[in-house]
Amino acid sequence: MHIPASDQTFTLTIDGLPVEGASTFDVTNPSTGQILTAAPQCSDEQLDQAVAAARGAFPAWAALPVERRRQYLRTMADTIDTHTEMLADLVVQEQGKPRSIARAEVAGLGYWLRATADIALADTVNQDDEERRSITRHVPLGVVAAITPWNYPLGQASFKLGPALLAGNTVVLKPSAFTPLANLKLGEILRDVLPAGVLNVITGTGGLGSRLTSHPGFNKISFTGSTQTGRTVMASAAATLARVTLELGGNDAAIVLPDVDVKQVAAQLFWAAFANSGQICLATKRLYVHADIYDDLARELAELAAAVTLGDPAQDDSVELGPVSNRRQYQTVLDLLNDCRDQGYTFLCGGLPDPETAGYFIRPTLIDNPPDSARIVREEQFGPVLPLLKYTAITDAIARANSSEYGLGASVWGADTEAAHQVAQQLQAGTVWVNESMHLHPQVPFGGHKQSGIGVESGLAGLLAFTNTQTLTIKHPQPTA
Repeated sequence: MHIPASDQTFTLTIDGLPVEGASTFDVTNPSTGQILTAAPQCSDEQLDQAVAAARGAFPAWAALPVERRRQYLRTMADTIDTHTEMLADLVVQEQGKPRSIARAEVAGLGYWLRATADIALADTVNQDDEERRSITRHVPLGVVAAITPWNYPLGQASFKLGPALLAGNTVVLKPSAFTPLANLKLGEILRDVLPAGVLNVITGTGGLGSRLTSHPGFNKISFTGSTQTGRTVMASAAATLARVTLELGGNDAAIVLPDVDVKQVAAQLFWAAFANSGQICLATKRLYVHADIYDDLARELAELAAAVTLGDPAQDDSVELGPVSNRRQYQTVLDLLNDCRDQGYTFLCGGLPDPETAGYFIRPTLIDNPPDSARIVREEQFGPVLPLLKYTAITDAIARANSSEYGLGASVWGADTEAAHQVAQQLQAGTVWVNESMHLHPQVPFGGHKQSGIGVESGLAGLLAFTNTQTLTIKHPQPTA
């Protein structure tokens, strides 16, 4: 049974208790453009209370044996599993993604928590002899501010909550103001699972984010969002030298080699670019195609774009693509589309939407070989628009793919996997796939190069990012002469 968000109550979670906001702010349904419901606005005083609760809970949580914290993560996952439909329903309503993808996102949160619980956090013995014993161990940082974006409101939380809590930290989670509802309910269902204060969930608009990142009570800020905002977060953290992990923007390039089977890879390439309506940091945002297969692949992609089902996923479970998730991003994508039109670029499919259409819908759009100087090539669109770019020499494709301030993800597609691998090693990105895209795993770290971020998430490296190293050295008594 699907319960409209307007029929539910949403409260902050502070110190294990439901807390009404000092005021409220509106949450919009992107499929209709209408107000969905109101969410609680966290005040400055309530922010202080959340941080104080996390600081108060930290000593006891950090002192727990790590095996006990592992069990807490598994219990969190079990609890989330029992609320899959409710959480997925909220994601559909507030974010606009298809229901099957929303369910997978909720399931992914539980999966990530369980897999993170299995990561070993072992001490390292540096020296152990007659003279001394030296051990390096990993100790928690303290209180973590986890700030998540709107494209995968629960999925992005999974990269932060599991490692932060397993390492022994306590957390204040702030989701995007565009998609606060599922995370507020997540806090609610976990109140009886975790000790009070270990996980606090706050939401709000205005300056809440900047007040959060400049708050002296945090020892680490884990932020996922735009590069521009990431710079501000880093500057805020400098005042207290809080640790930062920044997973930022991407203008991810894909290179298609001339030996591919066009019909075989077309659907994979299409969804690598247009899944979640292109609103994925690791989605393909520039597609470099060899001249020998350019026309054939362009035709296949255009046919797929024309056939895809676009609509309101809350009304139709068969919808494959939903709307752009919020008006601000919708206007960003429209601005790029208008620029493409004004510059005379060819639209192979899609294009500007009917302004009379309700909601923030844009059909998948392919731009035919615009110049490298085009805004649609240089900027991150984060929406359902993809430039197809023709090349003849692979050295040229590599140079053009690397000609970006971003370096988050990339992919190479070719029948000769060794040749594709050789190309992949020359791309400047934190993760490069061969013959697939956007595959992530809890045991595998991912992060950005250049302006796409600092640090990594997931895997042992991502877990260690939520710790300080501490080396203990014991000098053994020496026999007297």
